[in-house]
Amino acid sequence: MRSVRVIPCLDIDAGRVVKGTNFVDLTDAGDPVELAALYDLAGADEIVFLDIAASSSSRPITLDLLSRAADQVFIPLTIGGGVSRVDDARQLLRAGADKVSLNSSAISNPALISEIAQEFGSQCAVVAIDAKFNGSFYEVYTHGGRNATGLELGTWAKVAERLGAGELLVTSMDRDGTKEGFDIGALMRVAELTSIPIIASGGVGRLEHFLEGAEVPGVSGLLAASVFHFGQLSISQVKNFLISKSIVVRPVQE
Repeated sequence: MRSVRVIPCLDIDAGRVVKGTNFVDLTDAGDPVELAALYDLAGADEIVFLDIAASSSSRPITLDLLSRAADQVFIPLTIGGGVSRVDDARQLLRAGADKVSLNSSAISNPALISEIAQEFGSQCAVVAIDAKFNGSFYEVYTHGGRNATGLELGTWAKVAERLGAGELLVTSMDRDGTKEGFDIGALMRVAELTSIPIIASGGVGRLEHFLEGAEVPGVSGLLAASVFHFGQLSISQVKNFLISKSIVVRPVQE
C-alpha cells in the first residue's frame, strides 16, 4: 500500500525562512536551521529547503546553511534554488543534502535533469514545478513565479520524467499561502501523465486538505509551510488524522 510523507517546506530568502501568499508579500517565519531541527524532532518525514531568490539573483544556495542543518537533522533533506550545474548538485549532496530540486534551470537546460540523474541516481533528481491556471491551462513559471514559460504543466511533467526525474514537486501558485487546499485539478493532471512520485504543494489550511492531497493517485508527499511555521497545525496532528482515515504514514514517536 502506498505510504505518504508529511513534509515541511522552508522557503529561504537572505538566510531566513519566509512565507507569503501567491509567491508575494513575504513574512519572516524564523531561522531555517532551528525550524528544521524542531520539525525533525516533531516527526516530519523529510524537509524541503527552497532558496526562493537564488535563481532570480543568479547565485548558488548557501552551503553553510545546509551544512549546519545537516548536522542537526536526521531525516532526508531536499535542497533547491540556484542549481544550474552538475557540480552544484555535487556540492549540495556532499554538504548533507539527500536530494536536489531543479526548477528554472531544468527548463532552461532540460539535459541537466538527465545529467544529475545519471551521475547520482534518479532518486536524487527532484523537478519542482510552479504552475498557475491562465484561463486555458496550467502554465509553468520559473524564477520564483516571476516568468511565464508557455509550457503546460502535464506536458512538462511528462518530459521531466522521461529525462530522469525521480520525483515531481508540484506547487500551485494560485493556492500558495491561501489555505484553501491543494489544487486537485493540477495534481490530477500530473498524475494522469506520469508514474513517478508526486509531492503536492500549495494551499494547505486544514487537516482535511492533507487527506484530499493524499487521495490523489501518485501523491506520496504532502508539503506545507505556513500551517506548521505559525503553529496552526503540528506534524503529529496531521499524521494522527491521516492514520484515522486509513492513510499509511510513519507514526510520530512519542
